[in-house]
Amino acid sequence: MAKIYWAGQSCFEILVSNSRDHEANIVIDPFNEETGLKVPNLTADILLVSNNQHTQNNVKTVKGEYFLVQGPGEYEVKGVFVQGIPSFHDAQNGKEKGQNTIYTIEAEGMRFCHLGDFKQKELTDEQIDKIGTVDVLMIPVGGENTISSAEATKITSQIEPKIVIPMHYELPKLKDKLDSVEKFLKAMGKNKDSIIAQDRFLAKESTMPKDGMEIVVLQP
Repeated sequence: MAKIYWAGQSCFEILVSNSRDHEANIVIDPFNEETGLKVPNLTADILLVSNNQHTQNNVKTVKGEYFLVQGPGEYEVKGVFVQGIPSFHDAQNGKEKGQNTIYTIEAEGMRFCHLGDFKQKELTDEQIDKIGTVDVLMIPVGGENTISSAEATKITSQIEPKIVIPMHYELPKLKDKLDSVEKFLKAMGKNKDSIIAQDRFLAKESTMPKDGMEIVVLQP
């Protein structure tokens, strides 16, 4: 079982335990106080950073003797397999805001995908091939520096995950003006009242949806 917590923006903490000897805390995209949000207290064994934007690269605040990944490549740490896939932080092939790294994480018999500050209009065939079959997708939906809710629905259909966790959307005290998560839910054909925000999501290989796709909304 993997425990998934969302701290706001694109920052997640994923706790996995492949065996008694392979437990790992994975932290992704720690942000700083310039976002307007409270900086979370995080400890990592594996720390992933998707882009160089200083508000989402606050590695100094993360505790622990972590293995830091800041770009494309393949890595195996404490029984967790991580793949960094190159992508762009804008719709002009990186000419405006540079590179972004998509991460896939394999642990507990499942495959997680975190898109980071993804801003391409769609995934390329090569990116789709490298991402592969996804159990849990973490995708930005708020627009501005990332894809919009409408674009996110298209990217989601390209990946076809079993579970979708939206991220990088409007929150109280957040300084950036982003779209609400309700706008994404509406674009996905979901009634916002039918999905209750959770403090965490427990991902199990045995309980993944067999057919269709589920949306999980987390609260920081």
